[in-house]
Amino acid sequence: MAEASVLAGARVVLPDGIVEDGRVTVEGGTIVPNRESGQASTLGTVDLSGHWIVPGFVDIHVHGGGGASFSSDRTEEILTVVDTHRTHGTTTMLASTVTGDLDDLARQAALLSELVEQGELAGIHFEGPFISPHRCGAHKPSLLRDPHPADVRKLLDASRGAARMVTLAPELPGGLESVRLLAEHGVIAAVGHTDAAYEATLKAIDAGATVATHLFNAMPSLLHREPGPIAALLEDERVTVELVNDGVHLHPAILELAFRGAGADRVALITDAMDAAGFGDGRYLLGPMEVDVTDGVARLVEGGAIAGSTLTLDTAFKRAVTIDRLPVGDVVRALSANPARLLGAYDRIGSLEPGKDADLVVLDEAYDLVGVMRKGQWLVTPPGVHPQSGDRGRRT
Repeated sequence: MAEASVLAGARVVLPDGIVEDGRVTVEGGTIVPNRESGQASTLGTVDLSGHWIVPGFVDIHVHGGGGASFSSDRTEEILTVVDTHRTHGTTTMLASTVTGDLDDLARQAALLSELVEQGELAGIHFEGPFISPHRCGAHKPSLLRDPHPADVRKLLDASRGAARMVTLAPELPGGLESVRLLAEHGVIAAVGHTDAAYEATLKAIDAGATVATHLFNAMPSLLHREPGPIAALLEDERVTVELVNDGVHLHPAILELAFRGAGADRVALITDAMDAAGFGDGRYLLGPMEVDVTDGVARLVEGGAIAGSTLTLDTAFKRAVTIDRLPVGDVVRALSANPARLLGAYDRIGSLEPGKDADLVVLDEAYDLVGVMRKGQWLVTPPGVHPQSGDRGRRT
């Protein structure tokens, strides 16, 4: 049972600005309006002076973590991924798959959809197999296929309404028809792992594509006479661009370029994390592909292509503020509000407003995570707060 309490004294990041010495009142797993001081005294007060309170992070692109993968056929391993990222502040996430045989992906979707129904996951993101063989990255080339609408529909049906996003290369046969199909079914069509030209990308956006999968990565570079997909995706106000801010996928200047080009309201910071996130170096499988992780960088054993990341969103937050020097409010939008809107869930998550789920992250003055609350329950308990019984996850 979630406790009623007032989180007081912190800098609270709200949609319209930062409140110094702010308060967030939580009751029954929900954020409620702050009360007058006399009424508030009847609730437990948590002194978070010297800290930040920001909304829980929302990751729309994550494959694994904690040594486990969303591609597993074991529920306990999938929950290991969920718990790992929750303890790093991600209170809402999609489960991203990796290119595989269509029947295998359909079986994975059936398992993942059960966890969506249970509220552990916000939905399923299919990254592949409908991607370009010229930009396949860490996806196995022999398993790729064109995005024929019938095949896309097979995965949607297997997901039983849990599919929320499909990454595809729109220039492939069936690409535009599949984008239209996804849009008609309320599923996000994402342009990624693509060799599309500028004009072809514009057609995909007009057909209903609204997300750029890890912009800049696994697509043609931005050239002055061949702007390619990057320019088309950056310039169109209908598109939200994913960015992996781990210091490996993108140079800081490119991250700044994307924020300036798209604007803070059109960026979603993601992890694209694989099994090693929150776990450590070693050898792993990403789908059927072997990956070596050294010093936190994941690369294919054969060929050396970047194979996802070992990033967690608390690290992405700190890097964005301390290294990239982005305003805290912009980073919060990119980590919480923007992806929540994409998922159609901003009425419940993505900001610290009354009536929304009590999903929040507590950071210290150095922007290191010290607390995570999900639906009013502490998953990572800040110093000085009495842990709640039955909580799942790491405690500090």
